[in-house]
Parts: sequence; C-alpha cells; structure tokens
Amino acid sequence: MKILVINGPNLNMLGIREPDIYGKGSYAELCETIRSACRAMDVDVEIFQSNHEGAIVDAIQGAYGVYDGIVINPAAYTHTSIAILDALKAVALPAVEVHLSDVSARESFRQVSYAGMACIAAVAGKGFAGYKEALDILKAHLCR
Repeated sequence: MKILVINGPNLNMLGIREPDIYGKGSYAELCETIRSACRAMDVDVEIFQSNHEGAIVDAIQGAYGVYDGIVINPAAYTHTSIAILDALKAVALPAVEVHLSDVSARESFRQVSYAGMACIAAVAGKGFAGYKEALDILKAHLCR
C-alpha cells in the first residue's frame, strides 16, 4: 500500500510558527512521526510539502495511478482552494484531511473546508498524533 502525505503552506515552519497553536515540534519531527507510523503499519509513504497551491495540485494529480490514497493538510488552502478540491475530485483517490490545530474552534474564516468536501474523513486538533489517526483511517478504508 502506498500513501501520499501532502502538507501545505507554512508547515515547513513548524516549531517556529505560533508554537502555542501548532506545537513546538519541527517539520522534520513531523515527517519522522509520519514515517515511523507508516513503518509500523507496513505502508509505503511519500511526504510532500509546498507553499504553492499549483504545486499541491500537481502533487495530487501526480498521485493518480501511483498511490492508493492521500492524507492531506492543505493548511490555509483548506479554506480558499477550489483548485485543490477539484484535483482531489479528479483523481478520486480516497483522502483524509488532517489539521494540527482544532480549526473548528478558531476564526470564522477557518470554518469552511473545500478540500474536506472530497475527503472520506477529517482529523483536527490532535497535533502530530492526528496524522497517525488519519493514516489509520485511510488504511482501514483501503483494506475494506
């Protein structure tokens, strides 16, 4: 089983950017958490991060025929990007949305998730552990 994990803008700044919201762990630590979880699950994983919407769309499109599913944290693009929604719908791979913070308890503009409209589930507010939960949800879905 092959899963693509996509991280959006500013996640490369973890540990520096608003640690009271996003935690003190670095992006490298997040990636190791993801890789470790995937090793334990016997899942092949590729991790991609970009601050650019088009690059994220390209990564989603490139997943078609290569990966079995996607875990995606579109970050700020969650609330603005119909292009990412359309790309997820176009490839029709099962996807799980994940967020480090509890976006439902934050600003009103964060209450809409375009990407989530194409996802089978969402996990939010669980920090790095949310990625493990998202991977578990996706694997269970793929193994049905």
